[in-house]
Amino acid sequence: MYYEMTIAGCKRQLPLCKLNDKLMIGAFVIFGDAELTVACAKELLKKAPEYDYLLTAEAKGIPLIHEMARQHGDKKYFVARKNPKLYMTGVFEVDVHSITTAKDQKLYLDTADAEMMKGKKILLLDDVISTGESLAALEKLAKEAGGNICGKMTILAEGDAQKRDDIIYLEKLPLFNSNGEPIA
Repeated sequence: MYYEMTIAGCKRQLPLCKLNDKLMIGAFVIFGDAELTVACAKELLKKAPEYDYLLTAEAKGIPLIHEMARQHGDKKYFVARKNPKLYMTGVFEVDVHSITTAKDQKLYLDTADAEMMKGKKILLLDDVISTGESLAALEKLAKEAGGNICGKMTILAEGDAQKRDDIIYLEKLPLFNSNGEPIA
């Protein structure tokens, strides 16, 4: 089963994936879709507040943040990693539980990156916001680093995220019942 939608002028078929016996989600994967990534970045930048740096979580937000930074002329952006890396000078960490991940995870931010974020306007990015758990983890990391959140953006707002007034998004993505029908 698929759900067809147009995102930033690009028509796509999203496969429906079962979360449980009663609920399915439309799987939105930007990896490898250069046309969609470029189009979404362009449309999000039109709506973006003024910012100093962009921040996203590894991994699905990486193509989007890179393309937005490229189009905007940014020299630097930040990615919260799922595992600490040897090159990190130290880390901030937060717990996160996403509905598309089987287990709880942590997100890590390099302390050198955190120093650059201190006192700066930070724009948070994600590909899809549903429960908001990943976004909350990014927000916590940015605040611990001393950054000032100036906005929260996503390509798709799924389920209850559509009702939030604190996020900017391009399109609404419904949840689906077990028959693949959108839930209002």
